[in-house]
Amino acid sequence: MSTVLARPVAHRIRAYVRLAKLDIFDYYLSLLVVWSLLAPAVRWQPRTLAVLLVLLAGQVCVAAAMVTFDDVTGYRDGSDAANYGPDAPARRLARKPLLAGTLTEPEAIRFGWLTAAAGTALWALAVAVAPHHPLWTVLVAALCLASSVQYSWGVKLSYRGGQEVFLAGLGIGWVLAPYGLLAGTPGGFVAVQAVLFGLGPLLFGVWSNTNDIAGDAAVGRITVAARVSARGNAAFIAAVTVGEMLLIVLAPAFGAPWWFPLVLLPVVLARIGQLVTGLGRGDILAARRLGIRAHRLTVALLVLANLVAAWV
Repeated sequence: MSTVLARPVAHRIRAYVRLAKLDIFDYYLSLLVVWSLLAPAVRWQPRTLAVLLVLLAGQVCVAAAMVTFDDVTGYRDGSDAANYGPDAPARRLARKPLLAGTLTEPEAIRFGWLTAAAGTALWALAVAVAPHHPLWTVLVAALCLASSVQYSWGVKLSYRGGQEVFLAGLGIGWVLAPYGLLAGTPGGFVAVQAVLFGLGPLLFGVWSNTNDIAGDAAVGRITVAARVSARGNAAFIAAVTVGEMLLIVLAPAFGAPWWFPLVLLPVVLARIGQLVTGLGRGDILAARRLGIRAHRLTVALLVLANLVAAWV
């Protein structure tokens, strides 16, 4: 009897894990970048590690709330049904528990508000125990929290033309705010890395939007891909990609070591490959996958560059 009862509980837990998209960890990598930017004497201090751990837990909760409300809204307006149609593979459809029928809408909404509240409490705790408390960090953290919850809920930023700005802005904020709490006001080099990190989610998000044009357009979700021509969307993606490359090349003008662009050269090559795959060959989903890998490569190389810069 206990086995029979435990099985549905296990299924529900897996459904909540899928609802929270815990396998998508790319935004959480911001804290690795922040940790590597800290002075060597600060990185391993118990207080530093404790603040980073609390920030990470808060990020996970805030992101879970964001994607949960996004799924609820997509379920309500039919965009998820259009983008994850009946011919979608079962594994892909399972990532949408509302569509798959493994969770109800009220259960998802309760989960969204619970994780939003937990994220708020954890970030407040991080601010309280952090060694620095500049006002701007609190404002940036609050903006990240509010915009995450309102991404597809309430104001629905992603439906009103704010999606692309949000995708990059959240990543930027999740580097700058933790750094400010742990080290104070950032310099130009830190700002450059924050922008490079923020561009990562944007440069795989735009390919998701390109794949979801029909579903987004049908429900009035304003994305660049859904509102401009195919040529205009291609030009936008290319412009953002080239902008990232230029930032890498020009980073020494903002305080980066002269060798920084050489370390990030693999990212430039990966972005070129992404453009060739997506725009040249028309393989949108492959370009998205390459974008995820390029973002993770960027994080690894930023961490490497920061660790080396501390000793040269």
